[in-house]
Amino acid sequence: MKKKLALALSLAMAMTLALTACSNGDKPAASTPAASKPAVSTPAASQPSSGLAAKDGGTNLTFTTGGESGTYYGFGNVIAGKVGDMTSTSVKAITSGGSAANIQALEDQDAQLGFVQSDVMVYAYNGERTFAETGASTGFSTVANLYMEQVQIVTVDPSIKSVADLAGKKVSVGAPGSGVFFNAVDVLNAYGLGDLNDKQEFTKIDATYQSFQDSAEALKDAQIDAAFIVAGAPTTAVTDLASGRAISLVSLDDEHINALIASCPYYSKNVISKDVYSLAEDTTTVAVGAVVIARDDVSEADVYNFLYGTFEDVANLSHGKAAELDLDFAASVTAIGYHPGAVAYFADKGITVPAKG
Repeated sequence: MKKKLALALSLAMAMTLALTACSNGDKPAASTPAASKPAVSTPAASQPSSGLAAKDGGTNLTFTTGGESGTYYGFGNVIAGKVGDMTSTSVKAITSGGSAANIQALEDQDAQLGFVQSDVMVYAYNGERTFAETGASTGFSTVANLYMEQVQIVTVDPSIKSVADLAGKKVSVGAPGSGVFFNAVDVLNAYGLGDLNDKQEFTKIDATYQSFQDSAEALKDAQIDAAFIVAGAPTTAVTDLASGRAISLVSLDDEHINALIASCPYYSKNVISKDVYSLAEDTTTVAVGAVVIARDDVSEADVYNFLYGTFEDVANLSHGKAAELDLDFAASVTAIGYHPGAVAYFADKGITVPAKG
């Protein structure tokens, strides 16, 4: 069976794979050349203060992101524009089905770059969970960890104040086999709500399987009670929903967060400020990293230029997530080695990152 067909797993298969224990990250962590883009000069107004120079000989790259209402797509487009303005590399950011689909696009040589959740990246590399049927995908390497993606449990039901209150409720848990789906499974399992019956259906919640935008629309129309949305906050789908009606985010308590991190170490505790969605109080949750990966056969110059465009003019990178960019965080991935272009860029910034073996 071809990998593309195999990745479109049935709901029953995805639910079965949900029983797999969280990855502990202990496992390690041929293409058609793109047409060359002419060398460009960096405008004086955009010259970085670091003294570094972009590389000549860049090509045209496709960058898979996520849905139009998610952070991947919005931020990805801004980064793509900046890379094109400042370097000889052109990047086209396109919508996609998210992390798993982006890895498959790299595998199928339909893209050269992609956004992925840090946990899904490990699943793919180790052939776990949604990739258990298709097998490990190892032809990619890390470019940078850009920001944290919070597990946002959104509700319009004021009676839902904790994860435990989701029992018996209609809850969107993301598309089957998606990163959101497994994040939902992990959190629900931590609270004892992840039990499945012999048909591989949740027994303690009434699960639906919807995208960010569809989840927001269903909440707006009172078709569901809550939804798992995993993306950098603020997330467009949530912001749009909050503009039309009162919403709240469900917090996780420290006891369950600590237990979750102990079994799934790619999570970290995270707080969403009340100001992000104009809520009454801060929300405590968990988060994973939003990582950019590249096919191993992408040129060193192109990956160097991608990072150059991302980090050398942050003050003029017109997206809220730009404020979260940090070189040390970008260099913090340890599960899967970095692309040679990323190794070179970080070295020029005085930072050593592990190269992919």
